[in-house]
Amino acid sequence: MMKMILQYYYSTTRMLEKLRDIPLLLIRLVLAYGFYGPAKMKWSDMSSIVEWFRGMGFPAPALNAYLAASTEAAGVVLLTLGLGTRIISIPLMIVMLVAIKTVHWSNGFEAGNNGFEIPLYYLIMLLVLLINGAGKFSLDRVVDIRCRK
Repeated sequence: MMKMILQYYYSTTRMLEKLRDIPLLLIRLVLAYGFYGPAKMKWSDMSSIVEWFRGMGFPAPALNAYLAASTEAAGVVLLTLGLGTRIISIPLMIVMLVAIKTVHWSNGFEAGNNGFEIPLYYLIMLLVLLINGAGKFSLDRVVDIRCRK
């Protein structure tokens, strides 16, 4: 009986390993969608974002506002395409860490209270992409295959 259970477990595990690139694709698309709104909001009224950053005491608020908006916009495009996924994950993680520290931390954990829950989830998903890459459903994969030839 135990041998049969182990065989079933290992055959199921082998089958699931073949699907491991699907969650990487879904993580990329969810993150791209998640960064789209904030990027669009920042770019639609950059002067307000600069003033908001200034009010929070950011050094060089205009530069930091443009950097955050540009990073998020680049993230939308690159994560959707799966291009430069590991590279764009790093500045996006920095944006999330800054957002957690400056905006969300004082509100606690819960997303409903504008806490750091959602940025933390994004940070963890970005860490998964940094470690695992974009997966086979990506332009990173195409570039990797062409560079190996």
